[in-house]
Order: sequence, then structure tokens, then C-alpha cells
Amino acid sequence: MTELHKLFNAQTQEIEVSLIRQFDEKVAGIDNMIRLTLGQPDFPTPQHVKEAGIEAINNNFSFYTGMAGDIRLRKAMANFVKVKYNVSYDPETEILSTVGATEALASSLLGILNPGDKVLIPSPFFSLYEPLVTLGHGKAVFIDTTKNDFILSPKMIESAMEEHGGKVKAIILNYPTNPTGVTWNREEVQAIANTIKKYPNVFAISDEIYSELVYEGSHISLGEYLFDQTIVINGLSKSHAMTGWRLGFTLAPKDITDQIKKVHQNLVTSASSITQYAGIEALKNGMDDAVPMRLEYRKRRDLIYEVMSDLGFKIAKPNGAFYIFARIPDGYIQNSFSFCYDLAQKAKIGFIPGVAFGKAGEGYVRLSYASSMSEIKEAMERLTTYMKENAPEI
Repeated sequence: MTELHKLFNAQTQEIEVSLIRQFDEKVAGIDNMIRLTLGQPDFPTPQHVKEAGIEAINNNFSFYTGMAGDIRLRKAMANFVKVKYNVSYDPETEILSTVGATEALASSLLGILNPGDKVLIPSPFFSLYEPLVTLGHGKAVFIDTTKNDFILSPKMIESAMEEHGGKVKAIILNYPTNPTGVTWNREEVQAIANTIKKYPNVFAISDEIYSELVYEGSHISLGEYLFDQTIVINGLSKSHAMTGWRLGFTLAPKDITDQIKKVHQNLVTSASSITQYAGIEALKNGMDDAVPMRLEYRKRRDLIYEVMSDLGFKIAKPNGAFYIFARIPDGYIQNSFSFCYDLAQKAKIGFIPGVAFGKAGEGYVRLSYASSMSEIKEAMERLTTYMKENAPEI
């Protein structure tokens, strides 16, 4: 038999399908399951955005746009981030529209990495980052943030730089963060920016896809304080409930964008013209479309936080996104995969094992509250029953 592994790309063989997706599929077939697994808004795309998409189809807006995307879309995005986050990017040369934030991340990493380059990733982390670094022939280096309530500190960055030195090409930042929901205030963003400035040859890839889902205060973009080194990643999946439309953006200085654009063009040519047309409407006339969603998410967060805290879960209260990342109480199954699978079988609730977000996530569970309040209330009732029935003997 042919040794097939010799025929495939070595980097491809090093990565796996996301454990998030693996676990979700594993429990999806259980009857009467409440799945709080995936990070996908349960709200529909706003009606005015859907109508714009329909208009684009009816008007035969079905041809390629330029590589970087329709200039009207890029101008709308430039205005959006200027108004919302006080950052200025030239829509002609510094904004690229992509096939979701995922492709924005992929094109950015493939555009900057050389074989052997190291990329710092605060952990726990969104499971997409490590495989993309691997595919780019880079090496992921993880910074454990668990002892600081998941807040990345300047000292943590400096320690990692001291250890790995000139081999570090980039750091991937994500806030509000998946899986913890933790975000940074202005002082924390400034401190991170000032630290990275000490290393002018290091890129900061700032994944800000949850920027419109901040509950107290407002989102502060790293691009405001670290413009020259930063590649901001954003998109409409979370802000406008458009996950399936697949529209993302990179925002970076021209010399960086020029390189990312070449990768983007060779991977996908351009984002969907229909989606771009709908995106123009979303950014121009739906600047606050996230507000009603955000208010509802906050109610769900508060309910889950209260119930799970009372049950003994340790939680850093999230100030953004739509996730709870909770430490499994002592005395229960501590292996996160085993705990979540036992919970799924006995209580019919789907959480994601914390280990799906790196070794630092072991012993935790992540649940998404991008589900209806009725489902969440039922899930919390089932969880309460499960925890009582499986409580450790004293």
C-alpha cells in the first residue's frame, strides 16, 4: 500500500479539524440537545441588509470586483472605523475586503511569515490561529494568561520576547476575546501598544471581530496606538449577524496591505460581489445594528454568570463577545472533554471543552450565549440538576 502521508503537504498533516467543530458534531446527534457550542449569532441579518443583497442579485451585480473590493465598500468601512474607533485608514490603499475574517487572518499570516518564524499567541486562544501559523511554516508560541484573569500584560509579552528574541515575527491579539469574552480598556490597549513598539520588526495582528459587542465602555482599536505595526482584522459576521455572507477586512498601512493583497488575490480573487453590495448597506445605514443584539446578549450573559457562579464555576466576567469561559468546580470531572461529553449525554447540554482553546484551557468549558433566552434558561436548569446529581461526596 502506498504511504499516502508522503504525498501530502507536511504542514497539512500537522493540523487537525478544529476540536470545536469535532465536539459539536460529536454531540449534535443526541436527542433533545441544547447546543451552546458555536459562536454564531442567533439573530437574522438585518432586513435592510438582506434587501440590499436581493437588489444586487436583481440588478445583476454578479461580476468580479477589484481585488481589494468595491471602493464604495472600502470607503464605507473607512468611515465606520473612523466614527466608531477613531482610526483613519485610506480606503484606496489600506483596506482590503476578504472572504470573512478567517481569510483576512490567513492572507495576513501567509503574507508575513517565513519558515521558522515564531508567532506569539496569548492562551486560551481561538483555535484557528495555530493551524494558520503552521500552514504558513511558522511556529506558534503560547503565552498563558490564566493566572491574570485572561488579561495579557506587557510583562508577559516582554518575557516571551526575551525568551524567543529575533525569531518572533508577530503576535496575534484578540479582544474581545474568544473564548473568554475578556476585553481591554484604553489604558490596557495603550500599554500593549507601547510594549510592542519596543520591537519594531514585530507585527501585531489584532483580531477585533467582536468590536461591536462590548458591554461596558467601548472598543479601543490597537490601530489607534500602534498604526505602523498593526494589521487590524474585522468583519460583519458578529456586528451584523452575517456569518454566512462571509465578509471580512484587513486594515493596515499601505506597504503591509500591498503584500496581503497579493496573497488574497491568489487565494480567492475577491470577496463575493453580492456580499460586498450588502456590506455597503450594512456599514452605511446599519452602523448601530449591533445595539439591540448587544443589549440582549448582555441579559443572557448576566443570567448565565449568576447561575454558573452559584454552582461553583469560577468565571472572569466577560465584557464582550458572547462567551462564558468557566473553570470546572473541584470534585467534578476535571478533564474538560470528558466533563463536556458526560454533560452532553446526561443533561443534553452542549458546551465546548476548554482544551479546544489550547492547553491553558484545560479544566474549563466554553459556552456560547448566542442562543435564545428560552434555550439558555432551560440549559441552566439542566446544568443545575446535573451539578447536584453529580456533586462530589463530602
